Amino acid sequence: MGVVAGRTYPAVSFEIERERVDAFARAIGADPADGVPPTFATVYSLGTTAPQLFGDEDAAVDLARLLHAEQEFEWTRHPRVGETVTSRAHVASDTSRRGMRFVSLETETSDARNEPVCRSRALFVIRS
Repeated sequence: MGVVAGRTYPAVSFEIERERVDAFARAIGADPADGVPPTFATVYSLGTTAPQLFGDEDAAVDLARLLHAEQEFEWTRHPRVGETVTSRAHVASDTSRRGMRFVSLETETSDARNEPVCRSRALFVIRS
């Protein structure tokens, strides 16, 4: 088992703001009128929790050697503009093999009623 496997980080809240959603939608070629794009989860889920892992001194993630290898999202529903969601991340695994470190970060995002919105799993590879 790795250094930070099993570690849970504090919950982070994020307001789904119209301006950010519109800018994101335009950047990916989507129509802002269609609502919150599914891939906006990279902002409210992964984007709010991955910095906790990267800033964790015990995790010792060298960003210069980091590869974001995999990303999965599973939605119960998509959030709405104006809604505040809360994401909680934990390190599902932290293993090393063949001179590389593999860290899996899983995030659960819920709404104000603590109902599930999205689950995220990211795999980071840190080269030696």
